[in-house]
Amino acid sequence: MKHTLKSAALVMLMAVPGFAAEPMNGAQFEAYVTGKTLYFGQNGQAYGVEEYLEDRRVRWSFLDGQCKDGVWYEDQGMICFVYEDNSTPQCWSFFKEANGLRAIFENDPNATTLYEAQQNDEPMMCLGPEIGV
Repeated sequence: MKHTLKSAALVMLMAVPGFAAEPMNGAQFEAYVTGKTLYFGQNGQAYGVEEYLEDRRVRWSFLDGQCKDGVWYEDQGMICFVYEDNSTPQCWSFFKEANGLRAIFENDPNATTLYEAQQNDEPMMCLGPEIGV
């Protein structure tokens, strides 16, 4: 009976995606992303793209051609990003799943969960600075 209950509990844990998953640490995240360009989606819609460069540097865009450079670091089990136009850390928990990464925005966990929609090793397209008259 005890063995049956343990087996049933294990099956239930495996049936709930992400329930027992641990967030990626900095080394795991770095090994997964460095040299890649990842496209993220939310609720079935395109959300943004990020290019992961050497030395934990990143380049982000909301898919509008406007790119922001930044860096990432690990802090208390989260992966935090700071960008050139915003010094407030944007901290996320990343989970490696069968179809790619799942990211939960920890500054406001109810606000944003992103899913990796696509990846490649091509640089992002960034438009140059706007020049006005």
